[in-house]
Amino acid sequence: MKIIVSCFFLNLILAPLLASSVEKKVYIVYFGEHNGEKALDEIEKTHRSYFDSVKESEEEAKSSLIYSYKHSINGFAAKLTPDEASKLSGMEEVVSVFPSHQVKYSAQTTRSWEFVGLDEREGQSPWNKFKMGGEDLLSKAKYGKDIIIGVMDSGVWPESPSFSDEGMGPIPKSWKGICQEGIAFNSSHCNKKIIGARYYVKGFESQFGSVNATEDYLSPRDMDGHGTHTASTAAGRQVSNVAALGGFAKGTASGGAPLARLAIYKACWAIPNQPKADGNTCFAEDMLAAMDDAIADGVDILSVSIVTPEPLPYHQDTIGLGALHAAKRNILVVCSAGNNGPAPGTLSNPAPWLITVGASSLDRAFFAPVILGNGLEIIGQSVAPYKLKKDKYPLVYAGDVVVPGVPQNITGQCLPGSLEPDKVKGKIVVCTRGVGLRVGKGIEVKRAAGVGFILANSQTNGNELSCDVHLLPATAVTYDGGIKILEYINSTKNPIAMISPARTVLHYKPAPFMAGFTSQGPNVVDPNILKPDITAPGLNILAAWSEASSPTKFPEDHRSVKYNFFSGTSMSCPHVSGAAALLRAIHPDWSIAAIKSALMTTSNT
Repeated sequence: MKIIVSCFFLNLILAPLLASSVEKKVYIVYFGEHNGEKALDEIEKTHRSYFDSVKESEEEAKSSLIYSYKHSINGFAAKLTPDEASKLSGMEEVVSVFPSHQVKYSAQTTRSWEFVGLDEREGQSPWNKFKMGGEDLLSKAKYGKDIIIGVMDSGVWPESPSFSDEGMGPIPKSWKGICQEGIAFNSSHCNKKIIGARYYVKGFESQFGSVNATEDYLSPRDMDGHGTHTASTAAGRQVSNVAALGGFAKGTASGGAPLARLAIYKACWAIPNQPKADGNTCFAEDMLAAMDDAIADGVDILSVSIVTPEPLPYHQDTIGLGALHAAKRNILVVCSAGNNGPAPGTLSNPAPWLITVGASSLDRAFFAPVILGNGLEIIGQSVAPYKLKKDKYPLVYAGDVVVPGVPQNITGQCLPGSLEPDKVKGKIVVCTRGVGLRVGKGIEVKRAAGVGFILANSQTNGNELSCDVHLLPATAVTYDGGIKILEYINSTKNPIAMISPARTVLHYKPAPFMAGFTSQGPNVVDPNILKPDITAPGLNILAAWSEASSPTKFPEDHRSVKYNFFSGTSMSCPHVSGAAALLRAIHPDWSIAAIKSALMTTSNT
């Protein structure tokens, strides 16, 4: 009897301890749409009432709630156990309950708008290829005047000339948003161009704790560069005499709709204790809060250069759900397809009510050919702002100069710590793409005392050449070019080479061609919906950049720039956002389906 009683009391003591030890995760509880009958405080009170059936105390319920979505989206985000989430999902009024997914994006302009038909100089036949009743498109759209483009990303660098409000009129009366203050960002950083800015960090903090001030700003300010780049591509002002580091691509920088207004929604943050080059992270609950606010604030277009690691079913797709509520209010959401190509079935953002954008090239190249010791010239491209001190240097393949123990299948990849300095010093090293970051390969060559490096495409990358602002003389070559270089190295005892200084070349053909990194269909969520919808320039795009970030985002890079090259469907997405803003300005009565149709069915040959 004593044993039974003892066990009974032991269970009473252990039960709450065991319950508290069950891992809690953030779940999003989705009810659908608000009916507009309740005040904001009533909505939150209703959301909290659902905790009564699953939480032990009022205090626990209060600490569990992360967001209450109160405007268009009806739902909440909270820390729940799997059992609690299951109980809520069984309630009749609950549409779906799904765990928050943590999204990481990474690289997930001058010339680009001119290439698609938009001359970037005001008053000089802009969009001269696309006439509408005798008047060019950009002029008829009044440069996107008073259209509001929301950008959900990593924030903005407001001091960039691309965000000047000089000569702009009053803020549109339809705008209902705010300028949220925070670290290194106050109300004066908003203006008639950046008319609103907010940040969303509760989901991030529930996972990682407080934002590290050395890694990101707890405010709408951008410490990464990605958000500034996308915002300026969509709606940056026209800024003359802009060039990248080294003077490449000099010209007039402009967004697609230079007189459109910008509303910034920062929902993406630096990953703690990781290099910025690894990308940022964006939590589902933070993004849903941002989209809920953007809809209520009155944006016309919402540009989202964010993708999920893998396609999600519609009822668990945060961006898709937010975009559905936006669509009901005739707000067009434009999203990236992702950078996981060329494998099939890899695209993100497959929902039919948003525009999914792939990436393609421009007719601009940065020629930096390799001259081999046998006189053969291999076409290469580079925006590295450094030149070799003499004409010829010894040439080696990375796989021949690695330290012992590097696995055979990655010997040529120039991964961190893989190269032997005694065998690399004073030489040009050929590295191959496949594993690791492109810039990181150059940093490894520099660490091993190499004087320059050649980045050879894998067969998967083919002819797509992404140009990076490397920290040493460098050039990128195609797969076929790389094979020819390796054949030369193996044909002689003392191979030598020269990397020619890069130069900007316009009207390069063929262009456009699809970037190999673009995520592809078929749409694995619903094969009946063809995706991506459209392509736009996304390879080697020059646009504004955060001066708190280096051009490569590597910790070894201490340079600072105002404008920077970047590649990805993250760059192509805001091109379509800018074009959509022009159509909205010309046809304010058009549905988002009409705008999407017009964009997808218009071409120039």
